Amino acid sequence: MHNTDMIKTLSRLKPVRLAAMDCVNFMNRTDTKYLFPTSRLGELIDNLQGRYKVLEIQKLKIQLYSTTYFDTPEFLFYYQHVNGHLERHKVRLRTYESTGESFLEVKTKNNKSRTIKNRLSDCLFSGSLINSNADFIKEHSSVDPTVLKPVLINRFIRVTLISFATIERITIDFNLSFTDFNSGKFIDMPYLAVAELKKEGHSVASTFNVVLKNMGIYPSGFSKYCIGSAILNDSLRKNILKPKLLKLKKIENESTGSYIDYAK
Repeated sequence: MHNTDMIKTLSRLKPVRLAAMDCVNFMNRTDTKYLFPTSRLGELIDNLQGRYKVLEIQKLKIQLYSTTYFDTPEFLFYYQHVNGHLERHKVRLRTYESTGESFLEVKTKNNKSRTIKNRLSDCLFSGSLINSNADFIKEHSSVDPTVLKPVLINRFIRVTLISFATIERITIDFNLSFTDFNSGKFIDMPYLAVAELKKEGHSVASTFNVVLKNMGIYPSGFSKYCIGSAILNDSLRKNILKPKLLKLKKIENESTGSYIDYAK
């Protein structure tokens, strides 16, 4: 979806300032993700009118994110995720292009399916995570930070919504692209939108979930890091991700007007 089209679409929603997001920061939370074609973004925003507000920063309702992911030489974090470990980690450097802020983040999924995110502000990447960042990584993960290397760069555009009625945060990411840090191989996914519902617990009902269900869009696990790595790095085992990769191909086919039934 073109940025100008999305900006026009988002003008239908009431804006909210960054300060109002403090109540839905959710550094310890549950996540539910949804995948769908970007061609349905306009329909989704129409269905959310009067129910959600859109985050506006410096008069911008869409924000560009850039993320560099780190892993061990054996790709420990990648295999923790694809092999379904009950507790797993990701280490990443995320830059918010609209504000210029950068954070080193250690993201943990625990054995209770909760996502816990710890972050270190004003972190600049100079090719290594050693020295001042080592203690932070040791504190929040079980990995030796001296072995971590940059492996993948991910860029995307994000829209952030908060509800009028419930305490939850919605992010909608689109125009995703991935670059392998070492080989330089690149892929973009202009056809894909990834929405994520973030809240403190599982029990609270969500209008967003109901809206997507009425659109025929259902929860689907998705890791930007694992999918980007699997597509660009031929040395990684990816059989477990095949159903997810087929789902992405199906969404791409729907977006381009051709349809392949992978269930046959």
